[in-house]
Amino acid sequence: MPQMELNGLPVCIGAVSYLNSKPLIEGLAESLPDARLTLGLPSRLADRLARGELDVALVPSIEAFSDPAYEIISDACVATRGPVLSVKLYCRVPPGEIRTLALDEGSRTSAALARIMLHERYGVSPDIEALLMGNGLDDTEADAVLLIGDRAMHAPRESFHTTWDLGEEWLRWTGLPFVFAMWVGRSELSYGVIEEALEQARDHGVREIANIAAREAPALGISVHAAAEYLTRNLHFTMGSAERSGLALFHRLASRIGLAPKATALRDRAAAGVRGVDGKPAASMRP
Repeated sequence: MPQMELNGLPVCIGAVSYLNSKPLIEGLAESLPDARLTLGLPSRLADRLARGELDVALVPSIEAFSDPAYEIISDACVATRGPVLSVKLYCRVPPGEIRTLALDEGSRTSAALARIMLHERYGVSPDIEALLMGNGLDDTEADAVLLIGDRAMHAPRESFHTTWDLGEEWLRWTGLPFVFAMWVGRSELSYGVIEEALEQARDHGVREIANIAAREAPALGISVHAAAEYLTRNLHFTMGSAERSGLALFHRLASRIGLAPKATALRDRAAAGVRGVDGKPAASMRP
């Protein structure tokens, strides 16, 4: 069994606790006993990675653009090619009339995506308020509310003028998949077997989706069938050239409205041998 160390110290890995990430970490702690695995919210994992408290983290994709030293170290990811179910924007007024937007504090990528869609499609830049974890639609009077994760999968009691599934809206608008999260580390470190281990964990988790659904569904208040459908039909877990194209477009749009640095070149160790849509290597994606 490989020794999971960086610079002589046990590697610290941060992963998301949502259902959508379970296939990426199924059995990871048992197969890598020397690694320190921490579960948390995507936004907080990103903060810990930035502070150097984590060596590798499954972070919101918007965070990969925040530091020029960051690098994608695995083709394992959380992505969608259509409706994602767990990222919803609930609009109490027509989208073009939104003046206040409450953003779920759990994920910065979904928050950025909602702001991009409103700005690019409707010319709207609403005032932002934070929606604390544990709060829901009833806890804010904002014109629009973003909910992510497992609680977005439940039907709301309130009626809304417009409801966007942001995965579906992105595909309809761009024709591309959307990558919500991926494994990121620092380019100056040598990850060695860690890269391979993360991809093997993903492959194992995908094979175990039926068991993951049976285990996780009761606590989420959804059926086992719904959980399995979500993990197999709404999500996929491998980053290919189309996903990289979607990620590059997201970066370009985010930088246009000041949500990501323009000059950052996103290093992508996992893209070795992958060809982009223009036939060129996709190892570096610039906005």
